[in-house]
Amino acid sequence: MVRIRMQRLGRRHRPFYRINAIDQRTRRNGRVIEPLGWFDPLATEEGKMIELKGERIKYWLSQGAQPSETVEDLLAKHDLLPDKMKRAWEKRREDANARVAAKIAQKKADEAAAAAAAAPAEEAASEG
Repeated sequence: MVRIRMQRLGRRHRPFYRINAIDQRTRRNGRVIEPLGWFDPLATEEGKMIELKGERIKYWLSQGAQPSETVEDLLAKHDLLPDKMKRAWEKRREDANARVAAKIAQKKADEAAAAAAAAPAEEAASEG
């Protein structure tokens, strides 16, 4: 099976990624079937941050290639995912956001409970 994934280049603390079509059994920096673009996460200008070959990416997706999670996020942001894949991606994003919101709410509730439990103990200590 073909995967669309990133290949890390650059030096330490200065990553640069190529986006490639690669056989899934190949190691990360192994033999590439076809280069499909690049991504520079440290670039400040939007035009210098990413370059994608949209036609070729759509071709590989139509042939059954599966993007990695990170590449899928990039493709969705640049509107290169097919409709079915985009709906599945949006659902996963909504579920992830709901889980994060639930964790934040739980943490606030725990902090409020801890503060409420600490208040009577402080009053007793100040009276005595």
